[in-house]
Amino acid sequence: MPTRYALVSVYDKTGLETIVAALGKQSIRIIGSGGTAEAIRKAGYEILEVSDYTGTPEMPGGLVKTLHPKIHAGILGDWTVPEQRKYLDQQGVRPLDFVIVNLYPFQDTVRNDPSNLQRAVDNIDIGGVALIRAAAKGALLNNRVVPVTSPQQYDVVRRELVEKNLIGDKLRQRLAKEAFNVTAEYDKAIRDYLVGRLKQ
Repeated sequence: MPTRYALVSVYDKTGLETIVAALGKQSIRIIGSGGTAEAIRKAGYEILEVSDYTGTPEMPGGLVKTLHPKIHAGILGDWTVPEQRKYLDQQGVRPLDFVIVNLYPFQDTVRNDPSNLQRAVDNIDIGGVALIRAAAKGALLNNRVVPVTSPQQYDVVRRELVEKNLIGDKLRQRLAKEAFNVTAEYDKAIRDYLVGRLKQ
């Protein structure tokens, strides 16, 4: 079986060690960004940092970390299509079969401090939303990628991995629907906040 990879980039690190351990038991290698990579390494697990994989350092302030062709091609690419396979191999792209991402807490930020526009804008996640949308599309497009957007999903993913050594189509499709719901609610929260805050 080809090596499987998981991209892990989470703000909420609840249960992180549990899902990482489950991936490790299935010989799924982990690629992670910034603080996530540090947390996984501290827990005693091996991880390849995104910047080392892409060859592009994170932008200061963490503004750009995962917005890179090697990341998104690894999510959306189809290794069974010869033309895509040639491109993916030439670019050194690894298949990202799991995308475990949760977002900056925009909703909590504006709920707790609604008058602080700068803090609200700082908590608008860009790369995470792009990853979730790509993973949800990849789940439906190629029946390969597993989008995981909440620590509450870790247990069902872990159980299916233990039982089957893979994620079946039924769970994958459910997670894809939940992923699109996450990004829809996130964008709606941003829109609603800005409509109320930036009145003309």
